[in-house]
Amino acid sequence: MSRVWVSGYRSYELGIFQNDDPKLKIIKQALSDQLSQLIESGCDWIITGGQLGIEQWTVDVAKELQQKYPHEFQLAVMLPFKKFGSNWNEDNQAKLNQTITKSDFSDSVSNHLYDSPKQLKNYQRFMLTHTDQALLVYDPENEGKTKYDYQAIQQFQQSHAYPLQLIDFDQLQDIADDYERNLNDDF
Repeated sequence: MSRVWVSGYRSYELGIFQNDDPKLKIIKQALSDQLSQLIESGCDWIITGGQLGIEQWTVDVAKELQQKYPHEFQLAVMLPFKKFGSNWNEDNQAKLNQTITKSDFSDSVSNHLYDSPKQLKNYQRFMLTHTDQALLVYDPENEGKTKYDYQAIQQFQQSHAYPLQLIDFDQLQDIADDYERNLNDDF
């Protein structure tokens, strides 16, 4: 059994606010490429959170990949605490609910409402101890909220064999360049 934790930048950190943003197509392609490789290498659980951005887009991509790999993997959305996202605006709450609905399994790590940052640390610990590796859309030279997960993974790696794959901005640029070339080749 192989389980991968997927996380990364929030949508606002990438300046993506619409589903038709061209950057989103590149990010989803990068996620699809990496997740396909992981699935073909035996990953049978893709586990992510419900944050706006990479985590919710991972669910979209994974759901599409389940059509190509119908029996190979399952998709879980784990939330750090009960009623996660309840303080978001209506539109973002609806996106979270859709994300959860698309998953094969969803639950909260803590059965309590948010009361302290310790719940977020416990969430990281849960994700690290219930997965075998991580995939982050993150560039250490361009920090965002994902830096906390990145640092937790690095600390965990000091005493555990825990592979980490990064999709950084250089890789995203390479995918964008390839996409552009393919568009031009079609003309």
